[in-house]
Formats: sequence, structure tokens, C-alpha cells
Amino acid sequence: MRKIVITSGKGGVGKTTVTALLGRKLASYGHRVVLVDGDVGLNNLDVVMGVENKVVYDVSDVLDGRCRLHQALVTDGDSGAMVLPSSSRKLDMSPQAFRGVVSSLHCDFVLIDCPAGIEEGFHRAVSSADEAIVVTTPSASAIRDANKVVSLLSTYKLKDVGLVVNRVRYDMVRRGEMLSSKEIGTLLHLGVVGAIPEDDHVTIFQQLGIGGEGSVSERCAEYLAQNIENCTQNLVEPYLRRRWWR
Repeated sequence: MRKIVITSGKGGVGKTTVTALLGRKLASYGHRVVLVDGDVGLNNLDVVMGVENKVVYDVSDVLDGRCRLHQALVTDGDSGAMVLPSSSRKLDMSPQAFRGVVSSLHCDFVLIDCPAGIEEGFHRAVSSADEAIVVTTPSASAIRDANKVVSLLSTYKLKDVGLVVNRVRYDMVRRGEMLSSKEIGTLLHLGVVGAIPEDDHVTIFQQLGIGGEGSVSERCAEYLAQNIENCTQNLVEPYLRRRWWR
């Protein structure tokens, strides 16, 4: 079982959406996937996945013994991926307790949606994982915050740390107005496993919990999932440049 935490330095960079896109893609390949919402109090992974109306129990119910772990899992009807919702109320949840829940899952991939920032929730989520994906956008502030997260991740014994650059504008990259994903990876000393363009389909996914089949962002999510599945770093930017900006 591969346990991967998806994290970012600041909120609003699309970390939860990337988690959902990746989880759905991996599940569509036939893998057993569980997406764990590690953001206690500000949970919204179930909303992004479009399963909030199916939620009966959450991780707090599991820890308090009100239900068994499998009863708290909610299945995404489109992909078959499962979601373990977090609680909307603040909990005194220790890293050991959270790690115990994650380790009890029986699947191929566990994707942990980490709270933004570097507070207690960050350390609780990261300590439960073996690998990490850092999500950033090309903005200077997001890259700076991502760099802080990369430094913190280096203090953990993680097998691998990859980078996903979200909301890339390839027209601006070509004009030299925005750093490319490869350049951002060089700045952060990370291998780029995914690059997601600015795309209205992603906004639709966030609002309605449905994928944008056939869209460029959906294709990029497929490349991301293949990189994670095969532990590769095949960057898709050249493909996008040929297709969009001739």
C-alpha cells in the first residue's frame, strides 16, 4: 500500500482538486484507492468529490468507536474511489491516532489531502505517509510557501517527494511572463510529476464534483496518474505547447 500525502504551502492552490483528480484517475486504472481528508475542521474533500450527500460517518466516528472504518468510507460512483471524510468540528486528534486509521486501510493507494500551511494538521498528515506531492501555482508567493513545505518535508523519512504545478498558463510561459513547470521544479529542487493548466473544466469539477472528460486538464491528470503509478516524471508541457500554441 502506497501512502501519499498531497500538501501545499498555502491554501487556494488547488491541492484538494488535484487530490480528487489523481484519485479518480488511479481508480479508473483498476487500483483500489482511498482518499483521506486530513483537514479537520475545514474539510471539503467530500464536496469536491461530489459525495457529501452520502456521508453518514467520518473519521471522528471511527476514532470514537461509533462505527467501523469500512462504514465511514464513501464510494465515488463515477470512478469507484473511496473517500474517508474528515470532521467539520475541531478534534484533538493525535498523529498516532490518525496514522493508525490510515494504516488500517486495505487498498493500493491512500491519498491524504493535507491541510494547507505548516501547523499541527500538516505534521499529522505527513507523519502518516511514505511519499509526498507538493502542489503549487506559478505565483511567487505560492512558490515561496512551497519551498518552506519542501524544507519541512526533508525532516521526514519519505521515500519520494514530487511536484505538481497547477493553473499553468502556457501562453504566458511562451511569452516569458510565467515560469514553466520545469523551472519551478528546479527552484524547489523537486521532480515535476504533473502540470495542470488553467482550465474552466477544473472550476466545474470543483463546483459540481464531476470530471471534465476530454478536456486538457483531464488529459494532464491522466499523465499525473501515470507518473504516480509508474514512479516516473514524464512532463506534459511539450505536448500542450504543440497542441495549443502553434
